[in-house]
Amino acid sequence: MTTREKAQRGKRAAEACLNLSTQAKDEALAAIAAALREGEGAIMTANAADLADAESEGLPPPLLKRLRFDASKLREAVEGIEALRRLRDPVGRVLSARRLDRGLVLRQVSCPIGLVAMIFESRPDALVQMACLAAKSGNAVILKGGSEAARTNGALSGLIAPAGEAAGLPESWLSSLGTREEVAELFALEEFVDLIVPRGSKEFVARIKVLSRIPVLGHADGICHVYLHEDADPAMAAAIAVDSKAQYPAACNAAEVLLVHESFAALPAVAAALEAAGVSLEPDPRSAAALGREPVKMDDDWSVEYLDLRMAVKVVGSLGEAIAHINRYGSRHTDAIVARSREAAEAFMNGVDSASVYWNASTRFADGYRYGLGAEVGISTGKLHARGPVGLEGLCTYKWKLEGEGQVVADYASGARSFLHEDIRDGD
Repeated sequence: MTTREKAQRGKRAAEACLNLSTQAKDEALAAIAAALREGEGAIMTANAADLADAESEGLPPPLLKRLRFDASKLREAVEGIEALRRLRDPVGRVLSARRLDRGLVLRQVSCPIGLVAMIFESRPDALVQMACLAAKSGNAVILKGGSEAARTNGALSGLIAPAGEAAGLPESWLSSLGTREEVAELFALEEFVDLIVPRGSKEFVARIKVLSRIPVLGHADGICHVYLHEDADPAMAAAIAVDSKAQYPAACNAAEVLLVHESFAALPAVAAALEAAGVSLEPDPRSAAALGREPVKMDDDWSVEYLDLRMAVKVVGSLGEAIAHINRYGSRHTDAIVARSREAAEAFMNGVDSASVYWNASTRFADGYRYGLGAEVGISTGKLHARGPVGLEGLCTYKWKLEGEGQVVADYASGARSFLHEDIRDGD
């Protein structure tokens, strides 16, 4: 089947999904979870083969970690599906209602986006999340994973797609692409594909944005910061810095830069905690002086996404300087302040122009599951449609539904009738 044929069938499936009931979608998710549990052996065999090839080809450790899909990852994936089933259906929600005139009521109602192409690297668990979020939100989906995970992704999609169809989802609700050539063809099919959601490296996402006229929802990189204000509790500062960097350094929400107010005296203790967790620090001249070592980072080298146990450290002279640094060098993903002062924290959270901003919490909380979204298709650092972890609501748009009793615009234009424009509760 050609890429164009897959897109055409996917578009028809998306149209069929518009009338799916909540019960049908939840039954499909239950069937998918059961199919994954029953297919554990095939999934593990496929992933072991992918890992063996990746190791022999020298895939970097952070990508190897993302590629691994063991029994624990499968269990987490199934638990995520069960959590997704329990969430409210995002489709058909009345977002606003207004009486334009007597007998003329306008409602803003959520609905699926349509056919969504999701393109990702390394992480097979992303395939499960994306497919199930699409099913719950009533979208059809075309998936393309990285070649390094080809066997694992094939095993997963080979279980998920037929399980969904057998439970009532339309034929071709999920399809897969296998080659870069097919992806290139897909980029030109804007008459069928409504949205592209990429997950991968900065270069990977940027390339997609250049190559396609289809709207792209995603983030290019994760340059996240932890800022230690002058009044930060030292023990809390150390715990948050360590968790933000070392809990899972290959994630896009792992902190890459530690900013420290010049009056914060516990930098050596925080640095010691980070190094005890295996983190290699790269200090600027001022932080290096405070730590009694040679500087590594220079002034213009602050937008590096390490995805590893490495972290840049910079001393700043004020809260304002920290905010300005983040807005200049960050990627508008997730940034955190550790402080006792509510005033300072609110100034930070208002002033930092990022999708997620935290006070006294690890940057690693930037995740669809942790936000209670069930899962996520990715993180959006843009400002239109969806921002931050993109879950069910991010895969929905809305339409305007107007119910009348024969009204015509000519009567309002002539002055025979007048608009009321009364906001109402749905059902009024």
